[in-house]
Amino acid sequence: MTVRKIHQVYIDGHFVTPHGTEIAPLYNPASEQVVGEVRLADEVDARAAVAAAKRALAGYSRTTKRERIALLERLSSAFADRLDDLKTAMTEEYGAVRGIVEGLLPLAPKMFDEAAALLASYEFRQTRGSTTVSMDPLGVAVAITPWNLSAVFVAQKVAGALAAGCTVVVKPSELSALQTQIMTEAFDAADLPPGVVNVVTGRGATVGDTLTSHPDVAKVDFTGSTAVGRQIMRNAADTFKRLTLELGGKSPTVLLDDADIPAAVGAALTSGFLNNGQTCFAGTRILAPESRLDEVVEAIESAMPAFAAGDPTDPATGVGPVVSQAQFDRVQGYIRLGKEEGAHLLTGGEGRPEGLDKGWFVKPTVFTGVRNDMRIAREEIFGPVLVVISYRDDDEAVAIANDTPFGLQAHVFSSDAQRARRVAERLEAGTVLINRIFGDPEAPFGGMKQSGIGRHHHTYGLESYLEPRAITG
Repeated sequence: MTVRKIHQVYIDGHFVTPHGTEIAPLYNPASEQVVGEVRLADEVDARAAVAAAKRALAGYSRTTKRERIALLERLSSAFADRLDDLKTAMTEEYGAVRGIVEGLLPLAPKMFDEAAALLASYEFRQTRGSTTVSMDPLGVAVAITPWNLSAVFVAQKVAGALAAGCTVVVKPSELSALQTQIMTEAFDAADLPPGVVNVVTGRGATVGDTLTSHPDVAKVDFTGSTAVGRQIMRNAADTFKRLTLELGGKSPTVLLDDADIPAAVGAALTSGFLNNGQTCFAGTRILAPESRLDEVVEAIESAMPAFAAGDPTDPATGVGPVVSQAQFDRVQGYIRLGKEEGAHLLTGGEGRPEGLDKGWFVKPTVFTGVRNDMRIAREEIFGPVLVVISYRDDDEAVAIANDTPFGLQAHVFSSDAQRARRVAERLEAGTVLINRIFGDPEAPFGGMKQSGIGRHHHTYGLESYLEPRAITG
């Protein structure tokens, strides 16, 4: 097997050898084999990337809407040209199953298309009474992205920043270096002005801390864990950087007692096991009415064969591996904890699924008899482990759903649209979906409480990269 070597970063429009010397291995989580290695950037590289973005800002921030639209269209085309390569990398690098790569990865080029369409109608000069409000680019932006669905997150952040007239430094996860290399080649192919987009892969404790505390950075846009989000807020505090933080979740899926239980359970499991359970907005808490709990349990047992773990390259596979040995060990620990806490193991359990003797595969697991004060109901596991919590009536369902430090997404399933909306309006989450598990790309996306601050998508995302200047007289 050829081990791919990724030994360059992208600064000021050029692929360059980083100052950093650490070499990190890249594993295929389905085989545990090393498939690549990446040379990581360090603090020197991070500062060089910010300097390049700052130099480019003077010219790029004054570009016209037409020039930015043309640039975004080139990026959309460049990303679309590499979708097949990105699909392969996602599967090889973190075990994404075919449904994910085919269904969600095409969102990456669409992010640039949507930003271009919005830009065509957006007014950067607005009138409020006798005042002119100028919406000006913030400056140099830093985009920090996770390894899961990396291309979508990178495109989301870069599209908003470039539409606003900001320049960008992207710090992707070191676990997504294969995906990053393909995206970086797409940025290069799009003929961007030097320094407008820079890409430096490195550790959070080195590159991440340097970027998020750098005095020349005006905005940080981060997707990742709540713990890291707190550290970024601390780093950004001294210079009052603007922040968009999309953090962790423990999303509830509320099955009301008039729901079509088989259909609702199928959707709930799809949401919970999405991306092998490694999605911040996954519906990992299934709230079931006591009056229909037996039906819910039966429906889960009937639906589980569709979510069998296996080879992520097989189109029939429902759940692939988790990303690393460390994550496998973490998820196994939560499964043991659930049993110790007294929850009933309905399906799954510890160890690899039958027939899989290698790879970081976790048995898709569902616990019943769960109380909302158990750790498996309160902490983000980030693996294919779901919990079922029963409730008596709508008021208790809402109370349980909201009894969490998180508030990223929630789901309500009901045959009564008005009743579902009444419940949805009481849920503390940035996005509430009724009888569906995927949101509207034009709607704002982001979290309440410890699931983050700020929003992505459409005007909400664009204006997070803009600073209003009021001129009266």
